[in-house]
Amino acid sequence: MKALLIIGDGMADRPLKELGWKTPLEVARKPSMNHLASVGVCGIMDIIAPGVPPGSDTATLALLGYDAFHVYSGRGAFEALGWGIKVLDSDVCFRCNFATIDENFMVLDRRAGRIADADAAKLAESLKAIKISAPLVKFLFANTVQHRAVLVLRGSKLSSAISDSDPGTVGEKVLEIKPLDESVEAKFTAGILNELTQKFHEILKEHPVNKERVARGQPPANIILLRGAGTLPKIKPIGEIYGVDATCVAATSLIRGVCKTAGMHLLDVEGATGTAQTNYMAKAKAAVKALEKSDFVLLHVKAPDVASHDGNIKQKVEVIEKIDRMLAYILNKADLGETYVTLTADHTTSCVTGNHEGDPVPLAIMGPYVRGDDVEEFGERTCAKGGLGRLKGKDLMPILMNFLGKVKKFGA
Repeated sequence: MKALLIIGDGMADRPLKELGWKTPLEVARKPSMNHLASVGVCGIMDIIAPGVPPGSDTATLALLGYDAFHVYSGRGAFEALGWGIKVLDSDVCFRCNFATIDENFMVLDRRAGRIADADAAKLAESLKAIKISAPLVKFLFANTVQHRAVLVLRGSKLSSAISDSDPGTVGEKVLEIKPLDESVEAKFTAGILNELTQKFHEILKEHPVNKERVARGQPPANIILLRGAGTLPKIKPIGEIYGVDATCVAATSLIRGVCKTAGMHLLDVEGATGTAQTNYMAKAKAAVKALEKSDFVLLHVKAPDVASHDGNIKQKVEVIEKIDRMLAYILNKADLGETYVTLTADHTTSCVTGNHEGDPVPLAIMGPYVRGDDVEEFGERTCAKGGLGRLKGKDLMPILMNFLGKVKKFGA
């Protein structure tokens, strides 16, 4: 038996006035999702806990069966690992954004207009020549997808107990990075990062790429916002926990990093971009192919979350419909007599607030011997009436592994 977990990143939402108080999932044309729900068993999940908005990192950890409250060591290391950077035990890593600020360091755009990869790469290259005043500390900086980037601090006497420079919203000033405890290491690390932030800005504000962007009417990427300080996580691979061979099909470095930490194989898919323009069908084909050798495959699609953060309701509906067509291919090509197919979201992302919210997400599982229920449509409200009831995210993996016969009996 095999299991495929399909995650529509941020696919769940709240009812929207623009959609007649329905959610994007509820108005989208999604016959394949509805079929999955109608022949399977459904429920809703609080990914971390009721009312707690999850990050995509903690959410993915939870969906892989880990207790994020106990194993989470910060976002940055996942980003670096997922981008192929070797992370050392002593490294402190960060998720970064190319962003736009004014002369007063007020954030105008946290994503610099979702800057193109080519522009971001040129800007990133120019930052490598910067020297840090602390002689025993080095840094690695790399752009990943669009505005996203990774920073790794490498050296001795570093700490991840520091605050972010990213205020998390526009109209606020770039924050001074501060130590979160009284240790010498935290104070030292905060000082280095404030120095780097200033030096990044000095180079970026005068860079020819940004002058060209301004001339084209685009926002300049003139600052690097830092958040999610993290160190190398230590978790037991799911292969050791359940005795399965597992594969990840994802484009974003964060999700790839979480899956790599969990001991999963990472597949590179041509045309998979982590944007709304990703190659949906190539990812579907890669997932079906991976099921030939792997017991468990995770297929992640970032697009709904991108649309939600941009407040683009129309695009969110469109990408949900593209995911549905991707699902149609999977249901047609996979061996459904031997495969459990699961569909869910890693969190609710509101098109109104542009943020991750603590609302539960829908879940549907189809496959051999699944006890079906009366749900006929995949959605936030319909799935709440399903046979699985209301679960936490970390409950999902034991359920799937039980179907695969990989969970040991508890007790005599």
